[in-house]
Amino acid sequence: MLQTSDPRNKNIKVYVGNKVLSRAEAKVSVFDSVVQGGDAVWEGLRLYPQGIFCLDRHLQRLVESAHALSFEAVPSKDEVKKALFDTLKANDMTDEVHIRLTLTRGEKITSGMDPRLNQSGCCLIILPEYKPPVYDNAHGISVITSTIRRNSPLFLDSKIHHNNLLNNIQAKITANVAGADAALMLDKDGFAAELNGTNIFIVKDGIVKTPHAHACLPGITRGIVLEICKTNNIPVQECNLSLTELYNADEFFCTGTMGELTPIHTLDGRKVPRLTPNEKVLPRLISYFEGLRAQYCELS
Repeated sequence: MLQTSDPRNKNIKVYVGNKVLSRAEAKVSVFDSVVQGGDAVWEGLRLYPQGIFCLDRHLQRLVESAHALSFEAVPSKDEVKKALFDTLKANDMTDEVHIRLTLTRGEKITSGMDPRLNQSGCCLIILPEYKPPVYDNAHGISVITSTIRRNSPLFLDSKIHHNNLLNNIQAKITANVAGADAALMLDKDGFAAELNGTNIFIVKDGIVKTPHAHACLPGITRGIVLEICKTNNIPVQECNLSLTELYNADEFFCTGTMGELTPIHTLDGRKVPRLTPNEKVLPRLISYFEGLRAQYCELS
């Protein structure tokens, strides 16, 4: 499933550094750390008529990721919020918008890996685009298992939402070549971690299950689904899940800001067992999720 560009994005305005610029003018220096080494952190946000979904949670994760990487002169959450809403206002955007929010370590005085070369503070980039959810949530997606393993804290902690996404990209290449929509990535021990861009859940015998967030990002939407289950007395577990368990799940779905809640109908050529509509848990979760949207959205 290939994303396409909305014609309305041709003339969008983008925030870079401390200015709102036209798309053609929006650029970073070749000395910026994101160019030099992928040295940046990011968040994906979605704008609904009610506001930006889970904005404070996303900004908290952004700040914590920057702190874990020892960024200097990190803007406050209030400063980022102001820049966000100023950018949306400049674009007159109110709905159906995905925002790529990036914070780089900033510009270096000379090329090199050493963070001591960064002496100008962070660079904030806010890229809003008209973009619907990435997947066809009505029909679901197909997934293939990749041989590319997801990072663990042994190598690069996935709880840091960093811009170094090469292993995810390699996994997505696997899916593209195989004609699948996304790739399942396993952890170092062979348990399911997440898809190349989203968290995963299964349902088995009425119990909602998701992998431990050891080798995956503990996603914002993932957390909302866990909260929904606990609030509505839907049995839920965080546990190790093998491929065999995924193959034999009653339901299989993924979650993320870009796609919301998306059913997965095929894994490695195996159909997920079909349930009647009344037996399925996912439609209930989607209904609860949509009902809570206004509660979790923030306007300027």
